[in-house]
Amino acid sequence: MIIQQPQILIPESELNAGIARKLERYARTCYKSEDKMGDSNPNFLKSKLTMGHESIIEHEKATVMFIIDRGISHEIVRHRIAAYSQESTRYCRYSQNKFGKEITVIEPYFFVGREQAYQLWQEACTVAERNYMEMLDNGCSPQEARSILPNSLKTEIVVTYNLREWRHFFRLRCDIASHPQMRQAAIPLLLYFKEKMPALFDDIGYDRNFPEEHYAGVILTDDIFNPID
Repeated sequence: MIIQQPQILIPESELNAGIARKLERYARTCYKSEDKMGDSNPNFLKSKLTMGHESIIEHEKATVMFIIDRGISHEIVRHRIAAYSQESTRYCRYSQNKFGKEITVIEPYFFVGREQAYQLWQEACTVAERNYMEMLDNGCSPQEARSILPNSLKTEIVVTYNLREWRHFFRLRCDIASHPQMRQAAIPLLLYFKEKMPALFDDIGYDRNFPEEHYAGVILTDDIFNPID
């Protein structure tokens, strides 16, 4: 059994500098103020978002890949205005060589340092892995054997939202009321969005007490499947 930390892969082409200028141009159609277009004006977009005029940022989107546990992925796909492509436990047979003939799980950071809880979690995942492999050996299909796989099973899910939906996602998923493993992934991603497009995301709050040492890794990629060294 492989124990892994959560990660988010982001293509470098996402959230490029030209998006804000395009959004400003689209938005100025509403006010017929195209003549005021110069260099991109972040205050223009900020002012419109403050007014609640968020439909103007639906014209652009961003795509990332989350590598997280399946429990958290179930919460992500509750966001409706989206496109998703997810690793399928119906078709993936983890007994194959390409998976190392073992399952991969995401370590719950909140069990680290709590010896008894961590041991119980690890034992439960190990038993699930063993029984899953035995079920495959005894003729069960992957979609049947997956019934006993744990929530901690690693999954890869490609997520595309328009920028308005990303704002909605961050408002919900970076809040202290959200699941801790959701905050573990969502907060560092929000911080990246804030860095790249402050005009659109600087106003969104997050749980500042979440321990930074447990943030999921944010990795820039040439494309979504090839991390940059």
